[in-house]
Amino acid sequence: MVHHIVMWKFKSEVQEEEKAELKAAMAENLTALVGKVPGLISLEFIDRPLGSSTHDIALVSALEKAEDIAAYANHPAHVAVADHYVRPYVTERACLDY
Repeated sequence: MVHHIVMWKFKSEVQEEEKAELKAAMAENLTALVGKVPGLISLEFIDRPLGSSTHDIALVSALEKAEDIAAYANHPAHVAVADHYVRPYVTERACLDY
């Protein structure tokens, strides 16, 4: 099993009052990918980081093997969710795979 952790900051133009709704949509649509993307075992969306954190939101996912990370990244369902619910609102992406 491998883990894929991604963290983002919201873009500066995202208003504070928008963030709760955006987080809910991200969480719902990203977690729905489990069962749709081969090799994706689990996915947890982190939307309430501690104040000591450097990013606003994170995604912690488990995949069967390292090769599944690239398959997940390019899967049409993931691309659609990322393009619609995530990428328009975030910046400063950080990733760690292990």
